Order: sequence, then structure tokens, then C-alpha cells
Amino acid sequence: MPTIAVEEYLAAIYRLRQDEEPVTVASLARHLNLSHASVSLMVKRLTEEGLVRRKDGCLHLAPEGEQWAEAVVRRHRLAERFLADVLHVPWDEVHGEAHRWEHVLSPAVEERMDELLAHPVACPHGYPLPGREDEYPAKELRPLSAVQVGQRVVVVRVQREEPAFLRYLASLGLLPGARLKVEEVAPFGGPVLVQLGPARYALGREVASRILVQGVDG
Repeated sequence: MPTIAVEEYLAAIYRLRQDEEPVTVASLARHLNLSHASVSLMVKRLTEEGLVRRKDGCLHLAPEGEQWAEAVVRRHRLAERFLADVLHVPWDEVHGEAHRWEHVLSPAVEERMDELLAHPVACPHGYPLPGREDEYPAKELRPLSAVQVGQRVVVVRVQREEPAFLRYLASLGLLPGARLKVEEVAPFGGPVLVQLGPARYALGREVASRILVQGVDG
């Protein structure tokens, strides 16, 4: 059975890949806030153990590594859902708290939690639970920064679950399920002006690029 440290690495590779980022030693070090040297040593170990593969400078999960990563991420996102829906922990706090739960939930508790929550398909930030991708309603997502003027969209996922960023979005009501209309996109990397109900917000291009949306009719 993998150690907690190994689980952290495998889950990090899984998450970075899900955000469609090339997973390299450098990106993994940034994600984990660790030195390049220490991450290189662990990647070497994971490769020797057959959990990770390297190809063209990028890191890929081997079948066994994929299995362990999915299990950890599933526990994490299920814990987030429980913390948010049952314990009413603010959505900017559940990611950090679930980080501790993901390593200690037993299969029996995980199953009971899943039943209590009526088998959720996504975490509070819009990421699908591993194994439930076929039930996930949103298939073709794009960043809000890529939406054309006049289009109406619904927020599906927020990338990078950083507390300060999540608190900012929550203060604007930009949560999964929020319906927006893009009113203006400033040139040369300028802000994206969106309408949310009666309110209008100018979002920086970096912020808008981390909000994934899906088009809606009407």
C-alpha cells in the first residue's frame, strides 16, 4: 500500500493532468510547493516502482499509479462534498480540510458517506468524482476568457482550489451553477465584463481563464 507521500504525488499528477497541464517535474514541484530536487528524487522512485512513466519530458501515471490516484482523489472530493453539504463548511475551506481526510477514510466510511450524499458526481468546485465521469453532465468545457460577446453560459468548474481565489468568487456569486452573460471582452488581454443577475463584474483575464463554463440556451 502506498505511503501518504506517494499518494500525494500520484494524486497531484492526476489533478494537474485533469487541468490539462503538461505534468513535468517542474509543474509538480510548483503544485506541491516542494523543491525541484526533492520532487526529482520521488519521481525517480515512483518510476522505479512502476507507478509513474516518463515520456518526452512529461510524467504519466502507470495503470497501478492511476488506480491509487483515483482512489485518493475520489475520497478527497467525496469528503469535500460531505464537508460542504452536511457540515456546511465554506467552499473555500473544504479543499484544505479534505486533504487530511483523503488519507484516512476507510472503505466502509467512504461507502456510507457516498450513500448519505446520494452518490454525488462532482465536488463543490465542479471536478468530477473519479469513476463517475459518464454521469458528469458537462462534457465540453471552455474557459470564460474564451467566450464570445453576447453568449450565455453556466459556471461548471473552478480550477485551482485556492482559498483566497474561491472566497473572491463566492463574494461575487460566481459559483458552479451561476448563469452569466458575457457583455464585453476588452482587447489586448483586458478584462471580461459579465452580467450575473442584475450585477455586472469586470473580471481579469487570468481570473476568467480559471472559470470553466458551458453554453446554455436562451
